[in-house]
Amino acid sequence: MSTVSASTLTTCAPRRYVVADLGGTTLRIGRITEGTDRVERVRRMATEGLDRHRGLSAQELQDRVIEQLTLELEAYLAAPGGAGASAVGVSFAGPMTRDGTVLAGPTLWGGPAAPLPITDILSRRLDVPVVVTNDITAAAWRYASAEPEPFCLITISSGIGHKVFRNGEVLTSDSGHGGEIGHWRVDPREDAVLCECGGRGHLGAIASGRGVLTAARRAAAADSGGFTRSALAGPAHGSPDGITNEDLARAVRADDAFATRVLRECLLPLAMAVNCVFTAIGVRRYLFIGGFAVAVGPRFITLLGDELTRLGCFGLSEEEIRAMLALGAADDDHCLLGMARMLAGTLPATAGSGGSA
Repeated sequence: MSTVSASTLTTCAPRRYVVADLGGTTLRIGRITEGTDRVERVRRMATEGLDRHRGLSAQELQDRVIEQLTLELEAYLAAPGGAGASAVGVSFAGPMTRDGTVLAGPTLWGGPAAPLPITDILSRRLDVPVVVTNDITAAAWRYASAEPEPFCLITISSGIGHKVFRNGEVLTSDSGHGGEIGHWRVDPREDAVLCECGGRGHLGAIASGRGVLTAARRAAAADSGGFTRSALAGPAHGSPDGITNEDLARAVRADDAFATRVLRECLLPLAMAVNCVFTAIGVRRYLFIGGFAVAVGPRFITLLGDELTRLGCFGLSEEEIRAMLALGAADDDHCLLGMARMLAGTLPATAGSGGSA
């Protein structure tokens, strides 16, 4: 978690927060009133990063992303929906230090770029307190009050990330290490699938939404007969490159054999990751969020449970193994709501709403 920039505001309750979720695909900005669970006046736009501009260097993409974020927050705070905000909270899709320096942005700008002091940059540009934290850290705060036992939150979206929440805190180091299981190398082969961070064989390159989509397109090209018979062929107009994540999730929900086989193969290393966390530290609650997991729905948990029970978890029965897995809320407000709860618990009690919206 980052530090809060110094600013003093007039005490007034309830406080209003402007919150942003900067992901590899989408940037969302909204407003939340303290004590509520409703995100208001949401603005959504494509992130000006790797997903849109793959020909640019990592540093050029980083510059584009931070400039987009800053300009969009400035515009939102100046508009009626953001006027009078007590603070800004940003959840960021990548590892960062406790003082608010981004170390990497694999789904945002790909390979290595300069460390990004994002909290300092935003604090200089925005006339309100600023808190920036990793996106899964923010999302974990949404579930903390409802989960009495330690839990592991895993997102399956453009990439894969996780955080373990225990005794009121997220378990990461001050230097930003931890919570990046998507970059655990599960395939050691030299020609393993390439991750957007530049490494090979990483869990996120295989089991994320983007990873499963890549696997489905490759499987369709290699098995034209199976693809032609599947529910994916029609929407894709018979072209493997025409397969989309939406079509893939829909086909898995309908128990399409081809799509289900692809997903099962991708879920095996994810099951191995869950097994590793359980075996290492004993956490028995795993919540899954992220666009792809939510789109597949309960069947995602069923298929993952199949793979995890095949592996086995030391000391647990099949029923106990399956009971560890659950979907989070079926929306994409995890980071925004969690960020607001983090702000409420981080800002000084004297910081309040500066005016009406």
